[in-house]
Amino acid sequence: MTSTLKLAWRNLTRYRRRTLLTALLIMLGVMALLLFVAAAGSFKQTMIGSITDSMLGHLQIHRRGYTASIDNLPLNLNLQPNAVGKIESALKAEPEIAAYSLRVKLGAMFSNFTENTSVRLNGIDPAAEDATVPALRQRINDGDRTGPLVAPGKVLIPTLIARGMKVKVGDAVVLVVTNASGSVNGKNFVVSGILDGVTGPGGRDGYIHIDDARDLLRMDKPEVMEVAVRLKSLKSLAAVQQRLNAKLDEIQNKEGKPATELHLWSDLSPFANIVRMIDMMTLFIRIMLVAIVLVSVMNVMLMAVYERIREIGTLAAIGTQPGKLMAIFLAEGLLLGLAGAAAGIALSYALVGYLNLNPVVFAFGREQITLRPVLELAEVAGVLGLAVLVSALASLQPAWRAARMDPIQALRHV
Repeated sequence: MTSTLKLAWRNLTRYRRRTLLTALLIMLGVMALLLFVAAAGSFKQTMIGSITDSMLGHLQIHRRGYTASIDNLPLNLNLQPNAVGKIESALKAEPEIAAYSLRVKLGAMFSNFTENTSVRLNGIDPAAEDATVPALRQRINDGDRTGPLVAPGKVLIPTLIARGMKVKVGDAVVLVVTNASGSVNGKNFVVSGILDGVTGPGGRDGYIHIDDARDLLRMDKPEVMEVAVRLKSLKSLAAVQQRLNAKLDEIQNKEGKPATELHLWSDLSPFANIVRMIDMMTLFIRIMLVAIVLVSVMNVMLMAVYERIREIGTLAAIGTQPGKLMAIFLAEGLLLGLAGAAAGIALSYALVGYLNLNPVVFAFGREQITLRPVLELAEVAGVLGLAVLVSALASLQPAWRAARMDPIQALRHV
């Protein structure tokens, strides 16, 4: 085996310019793929973190049918106290859950005593919400970021409403709500903070204390519309979803059917479509890498076989077995792919290190995205394996051709 590799390496160095150009082509393909994967991965993680950590959480639980009409914020599809208790028991028993927040969601009329507009509100427990969506506090661009997220009698409002209604922190406002029975109720609030917008649903929502929300809706029971859940690691999302689904299916309605629905963040955010597009683009670039390596290595190996016909004939005439000849050409292709891929990986690590020291910042909607690409070891190993495998496959046909040559005909070749 060692002698075969040495002979293959010697043959590659005999045609240095061709070998160098082919290895360079493979190197550029590997580098382009790894840099795209690292940058796209950084973008995805930043955006997913922004969406899940500032408003959605990683998972959400609703009463069955609620999300189908969530734009209208229905008040007749609430989770009843008995169901909420069972949900909390299931969440507390799951070791991968870091925090959860009970929410009362409602639509209201927002008034500054001279103008009116509509607003979506989330009634929350400040401590639970802080633990579930820790980046929500960072969205407060005007107001106190150090105290409770929102206190009774206070309201956090989105920037769009604050600008449109010319409302600032400390101003008194009125929130008017129509409850499930159709009666109207209003309450005075003080603006405690103004929230920056964020991409996706919930970016225009306001926040009040959950007790104020229930008071506005005149709830006589501690009902909720939504339970937002934060996991210790997003990597455990699928496993936690499966376990929770099994437990939540035990909560049934009067018809004996599951009374709740569990949704991933990707089910609730349009950004999930962008994630799928990025994954598809990554697949296309992988296909391009395969094509680059396949065509370049096959071209080199076919040329090597054609130029060395008499040499192949001589080796065969002195008793070299066809399997040995085939192994030599396969080894050349493998070494060529390995050298090009290794150089591409080394250069990719260098460029990723530079981009982390000098991060790229660009605007995405109203947000500033900072790219800090990271190369995962599994991804690097996969790309290296792919390049070597495709190089071996590209060498098969030329190697097979060399192994099947008639020594007499090969020695006569001019």
